[in-house]
Amino acid sequence: MHQLLSGLRAAGESSRLRLLFILSFGEFNVTELTQILGQSQPRVSRHLKLMSDAGLLERFKEGSWVLFRLRADGDAGALGAMIAKLLDRDDPVLRSDLSRLRQVIDARKQAADAYFTANAVNWDKIRSLHVSESKVETAMMEMAGDAKPAFYLDLGTGTGRILALLAGRAEQAAGLDTSLAMLSIARARVEAAGLKNTQVRQGDIYSLPYRDEVSDLITVHQVLHFLDDPGRALEEAARVLKPSGRLLIVDFSPHDLEFLREEHAHRRLGLSDEAVSIWLERAGLDLKEQRKLETDQGHDDHKLTVSLWHAQKPERRARAA
Repeated sequence: MHQLLSGLRAAGESSRLRLLFILSFGEFNVTELTQILGQSQPRVSRHLKLMSDAGLLERFKEGSWVLFRLRADGDAGALGAMIAKLLDRDDPVLRSDLSRLRQVIDARKQAADAYFTANAVNWDKIRSLHVSESKVETAMMEMAGDAKPAFYLDLGTGTGRILALLAGRAEQAAGLDTSLAMLSIARARVEAAGLKNTQVRQGDIYSLPYRDEVSDLITVHQVLHFLDDPGRALEEAARVLKPSGRLLIVDFSPHDLEFLREEHAHRRLGLSDEAVSIWLERAGLDLKEQRKLETDQGHDDHKLTVSLWHAQKPERRARAA
């Protein structure tokens, strides 16, 4: 009762009701919320702090940004979502807020599109060397199966392509990446797909911001060849994976295209089956399935094979009496 009363008191002000309404559409930083409400940053920040302290909102840091969204769990989080749902969209003030909110989202999309266009030459050059993304994605969907994970996690989410592909199957989904520029693209993709169950976060693949055994499905798509220590990243993924949870890895098989290291920051020229098997074993994961997809594009000396590995965390063994 105390928590609910605190939540009601924190929400009981017109600007805070407007903030709840706005945040029901996704996550926003303080500058964006200031633009939408047309109020000073100190005032908006004070409202956000009160509602965060009451448990109505989640607050998290991403680089120099502080982002807010409705809390997804707990009684106070459910209260915040309920209040936002009860608000009348036809209210003149909320209609104006919604119009400015759409302007903010459109500006995000335009910035993401500009960034992607500026970097498209790099993406297209690499993709032309290996099997089409549609074939890779089809294989991933088949290996993921028909299960509906409670929490799906995409590590090194990049532009959010794989996150958006699989998030619709999950109750909750999240994508992590270190690049703020990539996260802006991923966020725009998630918003365009209408995936309200999905978040993107800046995070370190070696130190995931999650407790042990929370995820049913984790994907690592074309990430490990950028890392100094892929084995450590897989051990960290295994830590947050539930017993019987599954891990899908997609990466290049070994190759000798040195320009990918020189021009695209690849740390490793592909991953061998032996290396991945050793990393999975050290992480306590069982390799269940492996596939190779060869390209029919390009020249023989510029040909990459894409490998997929499907691993699973064993069930927790009962202790002997």
